[in-house]
Amino acid sequence: MADKTIKVPENVPGPYYVDNECIACELCVDTAPAHFKMINDGQPHAYVFKQPENDQEKDACDDAMGACPVDAIGDDG
Repeated sequence: MADKTIKVPENVPGPYYVDNECIACELCVDTAPAHFKMINDGQPHAYVFKQPENDQEKDACDDAMGACPVDAIGDDG
């Protein structure tokens, strides 16, 4: 389970986030490209750049969270 105390700093405020356990596999970016992006300088990782605004977008973020192989995506909502 993702840990909100170790969120990556690039996440925008809101319920969904990526923590520093991310292994940069890009599954979240492939699953929900309207909400997740990769940063590749230093230690590569994903982050949430846009929080979902409707049920369809929330479903996409939930799908990305479910696909994460290291449980680095969290939802505090």
